[in-house]
Amino acid sequence: MKDTAIQVINFSHFYGQQQSLKNLNLQVYRNEILGIIGPARSGKSTFLTCLNRLGDLVPGSRVTGKILIDGQNIYCPGIEVAALRRQLGMVFATPVPLPMSIYDNLVFGPKLQGKKYRLDLDGLVEDCLEKAGLWIEVKDRLKTSALKLSGGQQQRLCLARVLALKPEYILLDEPTSGLDPISTMKIEDTLRLLKKDYTIILVTNNTKQAARVADRTAFFLMGELVEVNETGIIFTRPADKRTENYIEGKFG
Repeated sequence: MKDTAIQVINFSHFYGQQQSLKNLNLQVYRNEILGIIGPARSGKSTFLTCLNRLGDLVPGSRVTGKILIDGQNIYCPGIEVAALRRQLGMVFATPVPLPMSIYDNLVFGPKLQGKKYRLDLDGLVEDCLEKAGLWIEVKDRLKTSALKLSGGQQQRLCLARVLALKPEYILLDEPTSGLDPISTMKIEDTLRLLKKDYTIILVTNNTKQAARVADRTAFFLMGELVEVNETGIIFTRPADKRTENYIEGKFG
């Protein structure tokens, strides 16, 4: 029996009068990588921002239905949104390292949370860089500017920075869209290793990437969840003709 970590129930999202997500019903299992595919404007990124309530920051944003995380409706009154966003760490398509050293990028968030002992911070930096697959590459230059890293290294640094805040979930919005094939492979290898400790939701425009790394894949189209299933089934025996057409490149 799979352990459900996130349950989405009759969930819709609106920007003013425009509906961007339509009556979604979806379960995310603990310690899986759920891939989300679909063409532009299908609601993939909007769904991620609804999970950690970044959508609240957009004027006119409203929702109906429920999203249960560990059994609790995150849209109930009294939810501590800042804590929710720490619980669901987010990595965006474009890496945005802070204009400071690699080390300081990693400890910036934990220091704001009150961590101050050097030995604790040193251990945290090494652990998070190890998990992000970056430690060996940067361990001898932690005091150099993070802006000097390559694009792929910067993206893994941003992932490590998320891990430093001790999330339970990792949300990734097209994290390799601007990266070369080698950097993309390193990110994918890292995600496979992280799965044992985290539940991961990966939005990607690269169907081949979903096929490589996702345990299950969901296909979104025009704000609707068309279908979700084990990745091998989605890519070889999809239940819906629209899914088949998208995977075969007939639109999107």
